[in-house]
Amino acid sequence: MERMPYATDLSDQQWALIEPPATAWKQERVARSATGDPGSCDLREVVNALLHQNRTGCRWRLPPHDLPAWSAVFHYFTLWRRDGLDQRIQEIRRCRVRERSRRLEDPSLVIIDTRSVRVAAGVPKETTGLDANKKTPGRKRGLAVDVPGPIIGVVILAASAHDNEAGIALPDQAAERCGMRLERVLVDRGFKDAVIVHGAVRDITVEVVRRNPDDAGKGFVPQPKRWVVEQVNGTLMPHRRLARDYDHRPDNAASRVYRASTAGMLRRLTAPTPTWRDDVDLAA
Repeated sequence: MERMPYATDLSDQQWALIEPPATAWKQERVARSATGDPGSCDLREVVNALLHQNRTGCRWRLPPHDLPAWSAVFHYFTLWRRDGLDQRIQEIRRCRVRERSRRLEDPSLVIIDTRSVRVAAGVPKETTGLDANKKTPGRKRGLAVDVPGPIIGVVILAASAHDNEAGIALPDQAAERCGMRLERVLVDRGFKDAVIVHGAVRDITVEVVRRNPDDAGKGFVPQPKRWVVEQVNGTLMPHRRLARDYDHRPDNAASRVYRASTAGMLRRLTAPTPTWRDDVDLAA
């Protein structure tokens, strides 16, 4: 008897977009295994369980009974994080979103920003700190974002770390994934000269976006292009596992960001009608 679906479950169309890399990973894993046992877990159900946990924020040991056992889901979560499968799937979908928007596969411009996030009880103290500027204890989540919205790079630091640490690590990640096309990086005033110098060494122009003096006293005014990263941060918040950092390992926290990004892109790519982001001719 089939179980009742959850709102976070993958549709057939969405699963078709991520099944090839997931199946290829499993075949490669089986080939390297000493026993050659492929295992009995349905990969689609494992992904459904991870999406459910990301969205609802449930603990590892408290999943719904009709999803795979938490130990199996945690096992695959760890393997996929170690092997970089979550990041590879996210990269494939990112390129597809750009193609659908009639853009080249890799961007020439990315936007970088950080946000401090509180952590849950039990998160190791050595991986956390206090953001002295925002008075927020926890971790700092740095994102490198493409103009259409997909995430290109993620870095998780203690909240006490200066923005420059993220500003140096994220352009390196973006350059690795975008190649020679990456030319410009937009940042806010929290990033200092060290980021500009590091970008120059990599032949990347780092541009600090400053507020328009005419907007003084008007409250929040979106800054051209740089506002995209603020919107992406907002889209992560409905994923309760990202509203507060529950993961003991920073790389696990980064993996969750990639999964949330992938879930959003899957919805965009399988939407029945184009979204306002997609540069298509509706009259065609």
